[in-house]
Amino acid sequence: MNLIEKLKSLIPLGYLFLVLMGILKESVFFYQMGINILKYSTIMDILISPIADLTSNPIILLSFLVFLTFIAFFLLFCYKYRSKTWVRKMVGQKENSDKISDEEFKNKLTNVFLILISVGMLSFFLGLGIGGGHNISRKIKNNKLEYRQKITFNSGETEDVYLIDTNSAYYFYVTKGNKSIKIAPIGAVKNIELAKTK
Repeated sequence: MNLIEKLKSLIPLGYLFLVLMGILKESVFFYQMGINILKYSTIMDILISPIADLTSNPIILLSFLVFLTFIAFFLLFCYKYRSKTWVRKMVGQKENSDKISDEEFKNKLTNVFLILISVGMLSFFLGLGIGGGHNISRKIKNNKLEYRQKITFNSGETEDVYLIDTNSAYYFYVTKGNKSIKIAPIGAVKNIELAKTK
């Protein structure tokens, strides 16, 4: 019962952390292309962003799962060797203090786990934002984009585009032969045709 109560108290903090992580990742990604994404996003877009990024590529999902597994095994290792000086220092137990109970040690180890997960997730998604934004902005600047999508607007006009991203209200894209990023409301687009990969 104690564990369930702890989880209930952490859910609002986890939700807030997810929102902040989504804001940070999306802001850093689009800032490199000169777009203030917060003007074009709903809170749902930002909240879903980290989950969408995780599931967008199997390598990203696998890397994230390996990271979580590594932290879990590391903490199990720390619990097994809890009498070692370096483990006691890591959980904040003073060198000259009396030995703490197993319950206190588990609580301290849980705090270390939450800190490691938080810092790791922030680093992971911030890295995705910085790396992804830099890669796309460099390709736009050097005209190295592959235009694999074709947008047909409600007016009947069709353009070959590189689709940077989309959210619940807008498409962000670059048209062939142009280095400017265009933003179109979803309602203005009739359909998007994806070219087959070779």
